[in-house]
Amino acid sequence: MASNYVKTFVDVCSYLQDPCHVARFQKICGVIGSFPVKPKNLGSGESEPDVPGLRKRIQQGEQCSDVNFGNGAVGDAASSQPNGMQSDRSVGPEGTSAAAGVESDTVRSKPLRRNSLTEEVGQEFLIHNKFLFYLFTFGTELGNEMFFIVFFPFLFWNIDALASRRLIIVWAWNLFLGQSTKDMVRWSRPASPPVVKVEVFYNSEYSMPSTHAMTGTAIPFCLFMLTYGRWQYTFLFGFSVALCWSVLVCVSRVYMGMHSVLEVITGFLYTLLILAFLCPLLDPIDTFYMTDRYAPLAIVVSHVSLGLVAFSLDSWSTSRGDTAQALGTGAGAALATHVNYQTGLLLDPPLSSLPLTLQSVGISAVVLSVLRFAIGVAVLLVTRMAMKAVTIPFLCRVFGLPSDNVRQARQHMRVELPYRYIVYSVVGFSCVCVVPLLFRLVNLA
Repeated sequence: MASNYVKTFVDVCSYLQDPCHVARFQKICGVIGSFPVKPKNLGSGESEPDVPGLRKRIQQGEQCSDVNFGNGAVGDAASSQPNGMQSDRSVGPEGTSAAAGVESDTVRSKPLRRNSLTEEVGQEFLIHNKFLFYLFTFGTELGNEMFFIVFFPFLFWNIDALASRRLIIVWAWNLFLGQSTKDMVRWSRPASPPVVKVEVFYNSEYSMPSTHAMTGTAIPFCLFMLTYGRWQYTFLFGFSVALCWSVLVCVSRVYMGMHSVLEVITGFLYTLLILAFLCPLLDPIDTFYMTDRYAPLAIVVSHVSLGLVAFSLDSWSTSRGDTAQALGTGAGAALATHVNYQTGLLLDPPLSSLPLTLQSVGISAVVLSVLRFAIGVAVLLVTRMAMKAVTIPFLCRVFGLPSDNVRQARQHMRVELPYRYIVYSVVGFSCVCVVPLLFRLVNLA
C-alpha cells in the first residue's frame, strides 16, 4: 500500500515537472516563441547546466506535440534587435504578414536583461497579450533586488520599523535555505523549446525550488502575521492581500519560463514550512539582537558561516551572490538594531498603544513620507555604488587578481563573498541606523 502511494506521488511530481505545461500556459497567455519548426538546437542557444536530469527534460520537451514552436522568421532577426519590446505589424507567429491576421497590439520582444553569467540576450518572442506581459513582469520584479532595496526601507521609515527588521530576518533565512537547496538538488531550468524564455537573467541558476516563489510567499505572509493584531485591519483583508501577492509572483515564474509547476508549488510549500518554524522565534531573536552584549559577535559569525556553507555547494552562480547579499543585508540590519537599542535610537511604540491605526492621510504626511523615501533611497543607492566601486578593486589587489574585468573577478569566491557581505551589510546598516539618524538631524523623523 505504501509503495502505491509513493509511486503515485512520484508520478504526480513527474507530471507537474513536465515543461510542456509551462509551454501551454505561455501559449494561453499569448507568448509565442521563435523556435524553428524542427529545432536543430534543443537548447535554443542557451547555456544549460550540465547536470543529471537535463537530457530527460529536453526529451520531455520533444514530446510536446500540441505546442507550436513557431518558425525562424522572428528568430532570424534576434541578433540584430535590442532587448525590449517593439511593435510588430509585419511578422506573425507563423512568419506571415499582419494582413494575414496578426493582431494590431502584437509586439515583438526579447528578454529585458541579459543573462547574469553568460551575457546571453535570449531569443525573440511575440507577445499577444500586453496586459499579462506587464502584469507578470511586475509580479516577477517583486522577487528581485531592486524591489527589496525599495520595499524594506519604505516599510521601515514610514510604516512599522519593528515589522520591517523582523521581516528582513525571515527574508535572509528564507533565501539562504532556498538558494542552498537549489545548489544541492541541481535541477536545470525547463527545457527550451518548448518553453519560451521570457526572462534569461537567472537562466544559469538551478531551479528547484523557485526562490522567487519562496520570497514572494515569505514576505507577504510573514508581513501579515507580524502586523495582524498589531495594526487594525480585518483578517480577510490581510490574508487576501498576502495570497494575491504570493499567487502573482508564483504564476509569473511559470509565465517567464523560469520554473515548472512543481518547482513553484515546492517553493510555496517549503516557505510555509519555514514560516511555521521561524515566525515563533522572531520575538526572542529580535530581543537577543537588541539586548545581548554578545549579539554583534553572534550576528557576524552566524551570517558569515552560513555564507561559507552556501558558497561551498557549487561553482559560481548568481544564486551564491544572492545568498551572500541577503545574509549581508540581514547582518547589517541586525547590527544596526543592536546599535539603535543601545544608544536609545530605537523607538518602537509601547504595547499600550496597540493596535496601531493608520492616521488620516493629509498632504503634509504624504510629502513627509515621499521626502523620507526619496532621500533615504538616494542615500542607499549612493552608498551601494560607492562601496561597489571601492570594494572590488581593493579585494582584487589583496588577492592578486586582475581588476580590469569585474565579472571575472567576481567569479572567485574570495572576491565575491567578502564583496557581497561588505557592500550589503553597509547598506543594511545604513537603512536601519544611519538614514533614520539623518532624518532626525534634518527634522524628517
